[in-house]
Amino acid sequence: MAWIAPDVARGPRIDMACGEREMLEKCLRQRRVFLLRKCSGLTAEQLKTASVEPSNLTLLGLLRHMTEVERFWFRTMYLHEIVPGLYSTDEHPDGDFDLVADADAAADHARFLAETAACDAAVAGRDLDEPVDDPEATTAEVNLRWVYIHLLEEYAQHTGHADLIRERIDGSTGA
Repeated sequence: MAWIAPDVARGPRIDMACGEREMLEKCLRQRRVFLLRKCSGLTAEQLKTASVEPSNLTLLGLLRHMTEVERFWFRTMYLHEIVPGLYSTDEHPDGDFDLVADADAAADHARFLAETAACDAAVAGRDLDEPVDDPEATTAEVNLRWVYIHLLEEYAQHTGHADLIRERIDGSTGA
């Protein structure tokens, strides 16, 4: 039987009067859920369906990309962990998007869940204002607040893409 991306519950609404840290964490979790919901109920082949030619943008590619983005920003850039890339290499710098034809969608879905949980655990209890060195940043450092906001920007952009791809695949709309 073919693997089908599992359904994901929307979860409770965010308390719009909670503290900043809680709000950032919950907004990020919500964005993750929105991306997973765009994938839910689809087969591996549907997840590999490109949006429109000549684009190679797929839901699976977006899921793989956001797995790498979270890993990069939370673990590599903020915590300075040495973790290998997951999909992109020097030979294939856009491997997250370009190499989906032979990808294992179930494994990539599980990797997204595992990596986002690892990222949450890695920064749990850290102060939002705690700076770390980032030689590429204009100020030579970045704080955790900026990382959260940057990830929310990334998800906002890519869940918009996911909306259009999903609608093209089966007409489904909404979060």
